[in-house]
Amino acid sequence: MEKTGQDRLNDPFLNHGTAFTEEQRKQYHLEGMLPPQEQSLESQVREVYLQYQEKSTNLEKRIFLMTIFNTNRVLFFKIFSEHVTEFMPIVYDPTIAETIENYSHLFVNPQNAAFLSIDKPDQMEASLKNAADGRDIKLIVVTDGEEILGIGDWGTQGVDISVGKLMVYTAAAGVDPACVLPVVLDVGTNNEKLLKDDLYLGNKHSRVNGDKYYQFVDQFVQCVEKLFPGLYLHFEDFGRDNADNILKKYREHILTFNDDIQGTGIIVLAGILGALKISGQKLTEQKYVCFGAGTAGTGIVEQVYSEMLQAGLKPEEARQHFYLVDKQGLLFDDTPDLTPAQKPFVRKRSEFANADQLKDLKSVVQAVHPDILVGTSTRSGAFTQDIVTEMAEHTERPIIFPLSNPTQLAEAKAQDLIEWTKGKALVATGIPADPVDYQGVKYEIGQANNALVYPGLGLGALAVNAKVLSDEMISVAAHSLGGIVDSTKPGAAVLPPVEKLNIFSQTVAHAVANQAIKDHLNQNEYDDGKQAVEALRWAPEYKNE
Repeated sequence: MEKTGQDRLNDPFLNHGTAFTEEQRKQYHLEGMLPPQEQSLESQVREVYLQYQEKSTNLEKRIFLMTIFNTNRVLFFKIFSEHVTEFMPIVYDPTIAETIENYSHLFVNPQNAAFLSIDKPDQMEASLKNAADGRDIKLIVVTDGEEILGIGDWGTQGVDISVGKLMVYTAAAGVDPACVLPVVLDVGTNNEKLLKDDLYLGNKHSRVNGDKYYQFVDQFVQCVEKLFPGLYLHFEDFGRDNADNILKKYREHILTFNDDIQGTGIIVLAGILGALKISGQKLTEQKYVCFGAGTAGTGIVEQVYSEMLQAGLKPEEARQHFYLVDKQGLLFDDTPDLTPAQKPFVRKRSEFANADQLKDLKSVVQAVHPDILVGTSTRSGAFTQDIVTEMAEHTERPIIFPLSNPTQLAEAKAQDLIEWTKGKALVATGIPADPVDYQGVKYEIGQANNALVYPGLGLGALAVNAKVLSDEMISVAAHSLGGIVDSTKPGAAVLPPVEKLNIFSQTVAHAVANQAIKDHLNQNEYDDGKQAVEALRWAPEYKNE
């Protein structure tokens, strides 16, 4: 039954607001329900942006924009597309962290999300159907809220990260917002602040772990695969061990992706490939030190390792290029409490005459002489001047990526790295960094922002209805970004600028779709990736639906 009148005004996927034409107002029985003056979409955008500029804090700006999102998806994404650089830190990281922490207190609208409770597993299918409301769901971002954005366990309030991530998919890559579904798996929380909060909206008990947890996840995966054929399933901000176990279980069987493990790995690999394009060196010749061997750090290592295999190295040869440093120092095969993700890349003590002394980053850099140093440690200032200069003495163009964020947690500042290495360092940061002027050269600093890669990756896979997300598809995504670097320009960034992510998302999508077709992983009739992507891509325009 066609929606008319108030129902259409209350449906964010169908509402045009004051842009409903006179003809549409008659067709949908909206006469007298709107002010008589018709506005164009462009006029609405100008009006909304003026209101946005009047908000004094980032939180106020985000709450205002979310009101537009909840009311009119086309208008929201039109204004987002025109102000991508300005809106990204408001709509997503870092401002979203504040709304996650206060989600229950600020709650107004469920934003078409599905809230799945481990205490009511029998309601799962009905909950998903209710949230989808008959829409053809092709993309789900799901979280269990355990490790949100570096701020920890926020239980059901983590649903905001699923909503935010899906916004970026649409703004950057043109994924139809009517085909996406944010989901939270509420398995409880270990956040005492939430458990003691009378207004907390999630399950008020400790996190469920073990077999019951994995059975719930498996029920969810099977349910969405049945309800939504051709689905791309994106896991976000799960706990370290759970994230790794879930990805390993499903990645070879369904079209799935984990941004914390794979997305960070892909963008950092792209940055390394961009750096090597500038230096003229080969990946298979690089020694790599990972500082901070958690989910992100080991995910990056796994991605670079996979690329070395693609380049022709055997597994044992490739593993010899990596050194993991965590709070214990260099990780060895007899280090207690190693995670499954760390174990393949640990070293043997017999390799080093001073193995017992390799308990900090400086001693490891002195012993190893790495070519690549990547930080995901959240240890502010960990890349000290003596460590950086020691590294620069033994490699012509040191690749140094201090990726921890926010700013106060970064392992080093880009300006220091350029100055300490006399302009030799090839740098990417986890947060935006201003260009560095040094001895007459302007050094552009690339930002290793996952938003440069995951939207295009998803769009490319969806465009050809890929069976799985293969290592080859991931590799071409990284190469497509790394290949954009202008190696002839002095001070060139190792990654393309985030402000052009809507353009580069298409570059990634075309490469991924073509690779899927090449490897016969597509499940539709397209034989040209670019054509497939263009056919699927959505634009924020009003249509007479």
